[in-house]
Order: sequence, then structure tokens, then C-alpha cells
Amino acid sequence: MKKDDQREPINEQSKDKQLETYRVDDTGQKLTTNQGLRVSEDEHSLKAGVRGPTLMEDFHFREKMTHFDHERIPERIVHARGFGAHGYFQVYEPMTEYTKAKFLQDPSVKTPVFVRFSTVAGSRGSSDTVRDVRGFATKFYTEEGNYDLVGNNMPVFFIQDAMKFPDFVHAVKPEPHNEIPQAQSAHDTFWDFVTSNTETAHMVMWAMSDRSLPRSFRMMEGFGVHTFRFVNEQGKGHFVKFHWKPLLGVHSLVWDEVQKLAGKDPDFNRRDLWDAIETGNYPEFEFGVQMIKEEDEFMFDFDILDPTKIWPEEQVPVKIIGKMTLNRNTDNFFAETEQIAFHPGHVVPGIDFTNDPLLQGRLFSYTDTQLSRLGGPNFHEIPINRSVAPVHNNQRDGMHRMTINRGPVSYHKNSLAGNSPEPASEKEGGYAHYAEKVEGRKIQARSDSFKDHFSQATLFWNSMSAVEKQHIVNAFRFELGKVKTKEIRQRAVDMFSQVSVDLAKRMAAGIGAKAPENTSDSRVTLSSPALSQMNTVKTPLTRKVAVLAGNGFRGKEVSGMLQSLKAVGLVPEVVSVQLGTIVCDGGNPLEVDHSLLTADSVLFDAVYIAGGRQSADELLADSKTADFVKEAFQHYKTIGAVGEGVELLAAAGIAGSAAGSPPATATPEIQPGVLAAERADEAVGFSRDFAAAVAQHRHWDRSLQSQAR
Repeated sequence: MKKDDQREPINEQSKDKQLETYRVDDTGQKLTTNQGLRVSEDEHSLKAGVRGPTLMEDFHFREKMTHFDHERIPERIVHARGFGAHGYFQVYEPMTEYTKAKFLQDPSVKTPVFVRFSTVAGSRGSSDTVRDVRGFATKFYTEEGNYDLVGNNMPVFFIQDAMKFPDFVHAVKPEPHNEIPQAQSAHDTFWDFVTSNTETAHMVMWAMSDRSLPRSFRMMEGFGVHTFRFVNEQGKGHFVKFHWKPLLGVHSLVWDEVQKLAGKDPDFNRRDLWDAIETGNYPEFEFGVQMIKEEDEFMFDFDILDPTKIWPEEQVPVKIIGKMTLNRNTDNFFAETEQIAFHPGHVVPGIDFTNDPLLQGRLFSYTDTQLSRLGGPNFHEIPINRSVAPVHNNQRDGMHRMTINRGPVSYHKNSLAGNSPEPASEKEGGYAHYAEKVEGRKIQARSDSFKDHFSQATLFWNSMSAVEKQHIVNAFRFELGKVKTKEIRQRAVDMFSQVSVDLAKRMAAGIGAKAPENTSDSRVTLSSPALSQMNTVKTPLTRKVAVLAGNGFRGKEVSGMLQSLKAVGLVPEVVSVQLGTIVCDGGNPLEVDHSLLTADSVLFDAVYIAGGRQSADELLADSKTADFVKEAFQHYKTIGAVGEGVELLAAAGIAGSAAGSPPATATPEIQPGVLAAERADEAVGFSRDFAAAVAQHRHWDRSLQSQAR
């Protein structure tokens, strides 16, 4: 009998080293067929005469066309549109007290990971910025095998039992009679499902909130959604929920912005992630866990196994235990991002399941769908899916088998191969399921503890700021405004009156429905500050600033501003009337990154307008400049203007900006988040104040002022 594998230590480069075996560089090589035969012609098929028919004996043409005809594989049923990146995870402290999972023990170990972010409802060709849940799936390549944490950017789900998952997906997908609408929940079948299944109430509140419009994948939380279990070496278990918390904070776009981005740059979130990694602004997420002792399972006013419920952080604090850094883009989108296969049943010792009824169903469906999508049972042998831990078992054959297993034995138990490969004991790292005591009669029913569908939906509403509440109301009005069946619109108002009468009345006013007759609101008065994005991290890091300038801009001023912005982590990009270079008042050239034709304010977090008479006149002569500034203002973004650049604020119709140049000794706000100075290099702290304003993400006071008007 052979000894157990001498496993190499896992480190950050382990997966990359494994993938190197499969990488191919065609640079400088001669063209060949798939069989390695060198090809002398790749422009013209073989014909009988110059104008004659193509001959079937042209094997190169047949091979090339056949491969092309079969290049597409079935897209994922849900989460079809996604984008991924490589990175690593490090735990901050040993978690031995709670779990025996080895990747959660040694702070010096960098465990390689691959993360795939995605939308849920849309097809592969849909836009990044639609109103939708976002997937957040992480594959850890650990020394004990692959561990998949398959989650979303929202901590709850629409349904409680996996039996209803096909019905939910059928309802939210385009309607089958006309395949409309694409990547949207704003249609009759979705809202018919919602109002017919009130367990959806809590998740719908999240979906109608700003959480469904993330500014970027780098600025959204991730959640394991389900209740899992940690198990330590002594066999003691803790119920656990998993969290990813972005170091850049949790930030969102606004509705008008996402609709415009869908047309101007449907790859907005993809491009943002790719560019951030390429420029070294590596996305970072801290890993947190909420844990409940098994003896405390029933001490809460909600069922901790109900996937439509959160564990409020004020009741069950999140313990931050590590950090993930994404630092490498893919070499090939299809080979890696499209072929990666996640499954919540891919676990390691120390992590186990619970009786969460939605989780139990997912343990079946994920493997089942990979068999269809990736062509058979050997999808684990695709390079991106391969474990960095050795794989030994008696699985053989099947489509696309990659390994060549020697010897006559492919079964257990056996004597011909000394009974190898043989199971490992628990001490040798063998996985042992948690010994949970289970008893009861077979029954198709749901626990009474799952029947409260509205308390936490109200908790979510109570936790929102005034601005966030208005966004939720607007979202309901838009979505239900697209619903053609009046009865469904009315049912939605009636249903959400059980969440909040105030919400329901405001919904009804915008969709032509009858307001609820009851005036007494929900008895739930609790709120959770952790749920409001107003309480998130605020930082200028990696925010993109459009620098509007033309020929004759003030060179010293702009040079100083660019240096100051970069010094605090902002990313300035020059936008002008046309591409090429522009020349400052001192004659020095400046490279233009975007023209007004190719760039729009929705692609940036803030706008800085340079001073200089000629520059201002050049920008004012193009009407797109005023539109650019006006749109940024309407989306509550920071705008800074200097000297003659203030005239562009007036051209955009921003109130308070037409009264001449502001004083040089201060940085006054013309409107919330709109800063102006006579000269940026002379005004006290202009660049500092501008950066601080950008860090706030948006200036919602403008929203409140506009409502008051």
C-alpha cells in the first residue's frame, strides 16, 4: 500500500502554478489544426476552380467551422451574466475554538480563491446595472479540497423552501409567451408570484432598495444567505452565517443612472473590476461570521434556519476573522469565469449544513445543472475547477475525462490494489458529518416558526433613512407601474401595507391603486442601523473624477489638483472636446483620456472643472459639457469648479452659480457637494475639501431640497 500524499503547503500561488500547466501562448507560432498539423492557408477554402464549389475534403475548413458551431455552451439558468477574478484569503486569527477548517487557522497562509460576481435574472448578454440581486460566489482552493461559499449581495432570499425555487425563477424570468422583459422584475408574472407568496416580502424590500443597484462589485456586501454550521475538533457545533464586508464601504447608483449606464456602458461593473485590478487598486473584503451556540437556537423571535430572515447584527454581532484580496484578472474569460462550477455542497471538515430547507434543495440542484452546462460528470477536471489538493477516487469514464487512471481496480473495497484508495479517518482529515439528532414523521409542511412574513420586512423599512425610503417607494412605483394587471397592483399595495402603511400609501399614490384603509401601522418598532447604507464606510479611494478641461486651462492649478487627487487615492481622468492633447496656459501638453462624445458623467463619481478663460470658452461652446455637468448634479455627485469653470455650473442651471467668482480664501458650497474657488492653488484646502466631498459618495441633501421645492 502506498503512503498518503505528501501534500505541498498551500499558498497564494498554488492555483496559479497549477493553471500554468494549461496556459498556451501562441505568439510567434505557426498556425496548426487541432491535431497539430501545420496549416498553409487560412483565408480561402478548398474549391474546384477559383469560382467553383467548396470541396468536402477540406478538413481544415470543416474542423474550423465545426468548432465554431459548437463554441457556445448552455448558459447558467440563473446568474448567467457574471465576471470573475483571482485572489487570496488570509484569516486574522486561529478559529480553532469554533471550527477545525484548516484554512481558518493559520494567519500566515494565503489561501488562493476565485470569485465570480453576477446578476441573477438576466441572460449573458444583459446589462450589468439592472435592478437585481447580485451573486457573490467564492471558491477557496484549500489544502483539504475546494470549499465553495455561494452567496449573494443580500442576506435573505425570496422563498423558504427549495421546492418553490423553479416557480420563483419561472416568474422572474422573461414571460414565456414573448420572452419579454429581459433582466427585469418589472412585469406581471413576478409580482403575481410575490403577492401570491407573502414569504417574499422581506427580500422584495431589499430588492426595491439601493442594494440592488451597486456602484461596483467592489462596493457591495456578500452574504452566505443560509445558516451553516461550524464544527470544532471536539465535535461541538455553532450555527453560523457568513459575511463579506468591502473595505471601500457599501455604495449604490441611482435609478436614472443605472438606466443610462445600461445603454452607455452595459459592462460598467465588469470594466470597473477589471480596471481596478489592472491598476493595482485591489478590491478587499473582510470576512465576518455571526455565530449562535446550539443551546441558544430557540432564543430569538425568528427561526434562525429561515432563509427569509436575517440575524440582526445588533443582536448577533459580526466577528471579523479575515480578509480576501482580489489581485489578478483572468487570462481567458470562457476558460475561467464561464467554466467555473460552484456548489454549496463543496465543503471541508469543520463546515457543515443545517436543516435550512432552501439550502437542502440547493445541495441537489447545483451539481445537477453543472452536468448539463459543462457536458458531464468530469467538470471538476476543468483547470479552473481542479482542486489543488490531490484527488483520488474510483470515478472513471464519462464525457471529457482528462486523467489517465492506471491499473485494473476502480472499486472499493478491493484486494488487488491493497484496498486503495481507502477512506481516511477523521484524524487523518476525513470528512465526518455532524452528528445531529434528527427525529420526526415524514411530512410535507412548514414549521409554524416560518410563518411570520412581515416583521423583518418592517425592520428593514424602519432602518432606512428618509432618502433610502424614497428610493424604495420610487422603485415600487416603477416596477408596479410596468404591471398591466390592476388587480396585481392592488394586491401589492395591500400586501405591503402589512409592512408599513406609510409605504403602502405612497406606493398606491404612484400606481393608481387604492390606498389601504387601515391607519394603524405595524407594531414592529425596532430598527437596525447596520442595514442602512448611510452608515457605511466613506472613503475617496479609487473614486473616478472627470477633469473637464480645454486648451488654455490653468496649468499650475490643474497639475496641482491632479497630484492632490492621486495622493488621496482618487483616479482623475481628463475629459475634453476631443481626444489627443490639450495645451495649458504655459504651453505644456496634457493627454486627454476621453472626449465628450465617448464619456458621460454616469461613468464617473465626481467632476472637477478647470479654470482658464480659453478652456471655459472651448467647453461652453460644446453643449454636451453643460449636459455632462447637469447630469452629475442630478445624480447628487460632487462637483468642483475653479475660476472661469464656475460659468459651466451656471450653464448647467445649478442654482447659486451665476453670481460671479467666489472668494479665494475659502471653499464655499454653492449647493451641497458643489464646491467653487477663484483659484484652486490659492483657495484654502480646496483639493482637501473636494476629496472629502467625493468620499461622501452622494449628496442627498439636494434630493431633500428638490422634494421640498
